[in-house]
Amino acid sequence: MNTNDVKILLVDDEPDILEIVGYNLRSEGYQVFTATNGAEGVKIAKKITPHLILLDIMMPEMDGIEACEKIRGIKPLENVIISFLTARGEDYSQVAGFDAGADDYITKPIKPKVLVSKVKSLLRRLKTDAVSEVTTKIGDILINRDEYVVFKGDDKITLPRKEFELFSLLTSKPGKVFKRETILDSVWGNEVVVGGRTIDVHIRKLREKIGDHHFKTVKGVGYKFVLETEK
Repeated sequence: MNTNDVKILLVDDEPDILEIVGYNLRSEGYQVFTATNGAEGVKIAKKITPHLILLDIMMPEMDGIEACEKIRGIKPLENVIISFLTARGEDYSQVAGFDAGADDYITKPIKPKVLVSKVKSLLRRLKTDAVSEVTTKIGDILINRDEYVVFKGDDKITLPRKEFELFSLLTSKPGKVFKRETILDSVWGNEVVVGGRTIDVHIRKLREKIGDHHFKTVKGVGYKFVLETEK
């Protein structure tokens, strides 16, 4: 996909952010759309179906957390890449963002060139999606990479993009321990800096949805996926 085919929605109530970030992204060839609050952002997202949304948290009318939740509830937007771009870097804010369905969390201030690099890293998965196998079956679990859904028996489980990619990685080799560094590099990319709790938050969400016994923590190393309960 060419950069001029990629649509990015930037939602922020600060005019300087819209101008500076928008300018740098347009300079790379991206189509950039802007909104000044969460409600307007949801409305525009429905209209244009962007590939990536950069979303502030603290905004009037509707904050970024609520906007993210609403976007994830809209069927055509379920798999849009969403990253918060915010000055709030506290752990609880990041956890709230990921719980709302965000794929990433970028903290302001950030240099324009670094932001562009992060955007490119986030968008790389669009290419990966096009060449990945559509379905994989492991035990009674069926992974549909085309629709970003997991079937466990007769139960359909829809996962946000990052949870799905983490799940796909762990299930690619059941029983193998994936080091935290490997997970970060494979799922988030080595150009994206995320907080230390990012993996833990996503594993917790997968345990809630897929089953706690499938995910084993290897202290000081990382995580692995198992089909049967280990005693």
